Amino acid sequence: MRGNVNYRTAGKAKPNSKLVKMLAVRWGCSTVAFASIVRTDHKHIAVGFGFGRAISKAFTAGAAPGIGNNKRHIMSSQSQLNTSQLRFEEKPLHVPALEELQNVIQGALAKNFKTVSVSVGACPDLKAAQYGLVESGLGGKPTLLEVGGPPFLLPLVQRDKLYNITEITRQIQGPGKIFAVGAGAGPYPIRNSNCEGIYNLSVSEKDVLTNGSYTATVRGEHEECVLERIPNSEPRCALLLNLYLSRGEAGNVLKISAKQRKGEQNFIECIRKGLEDHYGDQVVGLGGIFVIKKGAAHQHVMRDFSKTPIHTDEEVNQWLKFYEMPAQLNALGTLVTKEHDLDLRLQHFHSFSFSNWGGHYHYDTTPDIVEYEAYLNVAERVVRVDKPVATHKVGRD
Repeated sequence: MRGNVNYRTAGKAKPNSKLVKMLAVRWGCSTVAFASIVRTDHKHIAVGFGFGRAISKAFTAGAAPGIGNNKRHIMSSQSQLNTSQLRFEEKPLHVPALEELQNVIQGALAKNFKTVSVSVGACPDLKAAQYGLVESGLGGKPTLLEVGGPPFLLPLVQRDKLYNITEITRQIQGPGKIFAVGAGAGPYPIRNSNCEGIYNLSVSEKDVLTNGSYTATVRGEHEECVLERIPNSEPRCALLLNLYLSRGEAGNVLKISAKQRKGEQNFIECIRKGLEDHYGDQVVGLGGIFVIKKGAAHQHVMRDFSKTPIHTDEEVNQWLKFYEMPAQLNALGTLVTKEHDLDLRLQHFHSFSFSNWGGHYHYDTTPDIVEYEAYLNVAERVVRVDKPVATHKVGRD
C-alpha cells in the first residue's frame, strides 16, 4: 500500500535521505528522479509514475491515496517531459555515396552469408502490404535520432522519462512532413506495463500524427507476447529511443538480400562492423527496414519494470523474456559505426509481424534457411536528445 505518505515532506527531503530512498524503492525508480519529481510541482507529482491530474488534489493535500495496485489504471495520457527543456546535441555524419556503401556491404555480408546481393535503386513502396509502413520512401533530410538511453531504465527505471515524439522530431526536422521508423521503449502508461516500442509514424505539416507503431508486451501467467497498435492519439515513447527520420520521399536506397547465414554475426552486426572496419574514425549511420522472410529469430520483450536493481548484462537477460519468433518479421531501426562522443547505441532494431509477434532483434535461429531483405538509407547527421549524464554500458545488446 502506498497510502498515508506525506509527499510534501518527501519533496523537501534530500535524494539520499532515508524517506526518499524508501519511497523510491516502493515506486521502482531512482532516488534522484523521485525527489526531483515530488519537489517540482504538487500538481505534477505523478508525472514520473504515470498518474493523471484526477488525483493531483490528493497529492496537493499532502497524502497519497491508498490506491495500491490500482494506480496503473489512472495513468495520464498527458504525462510527459517538457520538450523545450531537453538538451539537443547534433553532429554531422560521414555520407559516402550509396554506390560506395554497396561495395563495402557486399563484401562484409559475403563473409557471413552464402548468397548476397546489394544494389542501389529506387525504394519500393513501403506502404505496400508486405512492409506495412505509413510512408512510401526513406528520402529527404535523412537523420538519426537517439533519445534517452538504457541508464534511464537500469538499474532502476526513471518513470518520469516520457517523451513526445511529435514535438522532438518537429524541433529537429523543421517544417514539412516527418517520417520516423525505429526502436525504443513503448509508452508504458497506455499498456499498464513496461513494453517494447516498434515505431512507424508520420507527422504532417500541420502536426497531425499518423501512428502505425506497435507495442510488444509480456502478458499473463504464461508470459505470452502480445502485439498491439499504438493509437494516433499517443505521441509518446519512454526512456530510450532510436529513430531514422526522413521526409518519407521516394529516392534511391541500398537494396540488400542475404540468405543462409554461414557466420556468427547477426545481419545488422555484420553490416555495421563491415562499415566500421572500412571507414574507421569516419562515423557512418544507416536506418530503415529489414524483413526476415524465412526462418525465425531470437528476440526479447521486456518484462514489467524490475523492482530490484539490475547491474549486469546477466541480470538483464534474466529479467528479459526471450522468444523464438517466426518469419515474417519486419524490423525497423538504426545503426551507427561509432558512439561519436554522444554515448550512442550502435545498433537497435525492433520488429513487428502480421500475427502477434514483435520485439527486439538479436539474431536468427535458422541459419540454413534464413532470408533477409533490407532497404536502408545513409543519414547526414545524428541528433542526441536528453543524453544521460551518468551512463553505463549495461543492456545495450
